[in-house]
Amino acid sequence: MRIQIINGPNLNLLGVREPDVYGSTGFETYLANLRKQYPQAEIEYFQSNVEGTLVDKIHEVGFSFDGIVLNAGAYTHTSLALLDAIKAVSTPVIEVHISNVHQREAFRHHSMISAGCKGVICGFGLDSYRLAIEAFLHS
Repeated sequence: MRIQIINGPNLNLLGVREPDVYGSTGFETYLANLRKQYPQAEIEYFQSNVEGTLVDKIHEVGFSFDGIVLNAGAYTHTSLALLDAIKAVSTPVIEVHISNVHQREAFRHHSMISAGCKGVICGFGLDSYRLAIEAFLHS
């Protein structure tokens, strides 16, 4: 099984950015552990702070991978372009968030991309990514 993790803006700063919200573990460290935990899956990783680059990546992998785990960061709440990209491809997408967005500012309570996603996982810290991978492996 081929799974593409895509992280959006500011998620390159995990481990140093607002550790009270996002934890103190960098994503590369977490990713290495995920790959060890799921040797049966090929887990690829991509991060960009640029909306169009995220759209391009969804297009690139959206017909050849078995699943996309997408944390679109703040674009979750603003990007019709990402929603359209998700709907345009055949690979299912699971939306993930590290924090529980519903416990945060009101503008974070609505996702523009959820309507195109297979499911949404939020509030479990970095473990949200593992839960998404589990969902793909068991579907």
